[in-house]
Amino acid sequence: MQLSNKFGRGDKIVIASHNEGKIYEFKTLLSAYNLKIITSRDLGIQDVEETGSTFQENSLIKVKSIPDNYLAISDDSGLCVNALGGKPGIFSSRFQKKCGGWFEAMEKIYSDVKTKKIEDFSAKFICCLSIKFSKNLIYSYLGEIKGKIVWPPKGKNGFGFDPFFIPKGHTKTFAEMEHSNKIFIDHRSIALKKLIKLHLNDS
Repeated sequence: MQLSNKFGRGDKIVIASHNEGKIYEFKTLLSAYNLKIITSRDLGIQDVEETGSTFQENSLIKVKSIPDNYLAISDDSGLCVNALGGKPGIFSSRFQKKCGGWFEAMEKIYSDVKTKKIEDFSAKFICCLSIKFSKNLIYSYLGEIKGKIVWPPKGKNGFGFDPFFIPKGHTKTFAEMEHSNKIFIDHRSIALKKLIKLHLNDS
């Protein structure tokens, strides 16, 4: 039985996303909890416009798109490059569309950093994950992982900017890592661990 701000094994939960890469990661990360996972598409809910000015605001817009009779999780995430003042950040997905694809976006970012007086390739992935129990009961958690961007992109696993980013303490890009390993150390996993710790009723 679901408590006010808890969920338990076997509960139904909606992933408020149309991004197949994210949905796959969520399903994998949550697989140990025997949840009945559905998505926005399963409910006939269109992708929402991300009009927020922060990761949290966009995450809340997404999770609020799910009707109140459903428990829902959403996330907003992106790559923040230090030399570019944190860009593309919340505009990561829109930026790649503007560039014509993920490879073109990575090439543009790398080129922009190269034009700086000091070549600083440090970057971080940020994820804000929100869970909605009801209209007035929503919690948000932040996860981030630091590292650097590299050229050329390497690896075919993952999605988005994964081939472009080597996390601190590692020698491979996210896309070169076994996906089953990568998703348990990345920014989404860090945020989800906080959520699970506080909201999973595991008794």
